[in-house]
Amino acid sequence: MNSENFLLDAGIWGFVYKILTPIEWLMTWVMWVLHKLFTFIGMPEHGISWALAIIFLVIVVQACVFPLYYKSMKGMRAMQAMQPKMMKIQNKYKGKNDPASKEALQREMMKLYKDNNANPAGSCLPMLLQGPVFMCMFYVLSAIPYIARGKRSPLGAFDVATAESFSQSTYFGVKITDSFTTATTTGKVVIGIFVALMCACLWYMQFYSMRRNTAPASVNRQSQMMQKAMLWVFPIMYIFSGVAMPFAVLIYWLANNICNLLRTMWQVHEFPTPGSPAAEAKEIRDHNNENKKREKEGRPSLEEEELIKAKQEAESRVTQGFQREQPKRKNRGRKK
Repeated sequence: MNSENFLLDAGIWGFVYKILTPIEWLMTWVMWVLHKLFTFIGMPEHGISWALAIIFLVIVVQACVFPLYYKSMKGMRAMQAMQPKMMKIQNKYKGKNDPASKEALQREMMKLYKDNNANPAGSCLPMLLQGPVFMCMFYVLSAIPYIARGKRSPLGAFDVATAESFSQSTYFGVKITDSFTTATTTGKVVIGIFVALMCACLWYMQFYSMRRNTAPASVNRQSQMMQKAMLWVFPIMYIFSGVAMPFAVLIYWLANNICNLLRTMWQVHEFPTPGSPAAEAKEIRDHNNENKKREKEGRPSLEEEELIKAKQEAESRVTQGFQREQPKRKNRGRKK
């Protein structure tokens, strides 16, 4: 980024963002409508109304992406549940490289996916579709100051006048288009706090997932090193990128990180990895919830039901004895 040329419109990124123009156009109008709504209820035209428009744009986008995320989590959970059966099939054909064995392996795997209504790409494809959406949010917020200065053509709802209104806004005493290098001393402190909060959200999201959603049986030296790298390297990278970005991008980034943290906590709560501490907690929680439901309906609890079944089996053994019932042969009539 520099004051004269908007570098995201150049090179390979310019080509990518040109393809994503319809999404960028839609986002500008959503943010414009949100700003008008906040000014309609009495908020100032310059200032917090634009900051809230950015925050609520993040919430709107997260809400639109959530169905894809939910589908991704269900697909991932289905694949995890199928893992033992998949390993059994793979072990069956292990070391067999002839065409007939390869074809049989593929046929049995496809049958397994079909029987369990699972899609191997179902857990990753929806996640991949989210990337361009958040790329567009970053692009729009970065492009607005250049539109205000006439260095870039208008984009969607943001003509020069609207972009100037956005650029004149301040939040926590910081101009929304300022970066760490151009802000005042007070602005540098505020931007530093925002960057620290961004890093803290990302760090805690990784830490929470490692602590609650990792199965001890799957942990090895390589995975531990990778998890530690993600825990510390990515937040440190935020420090260097955060100080170079406009304050508007930092508002978006922090709001997005908070949403991602809440979403991760929900994921660990509802779709934990099998064998993880979160999965054990969910099993206990589901057990207690089922007992509460049974109590309201006047039915015996799970423990009482087990005792009743055990008692019935004991009575059945006493009544029928322990002799094994002989199988009855079917009479096969012969044609004469």
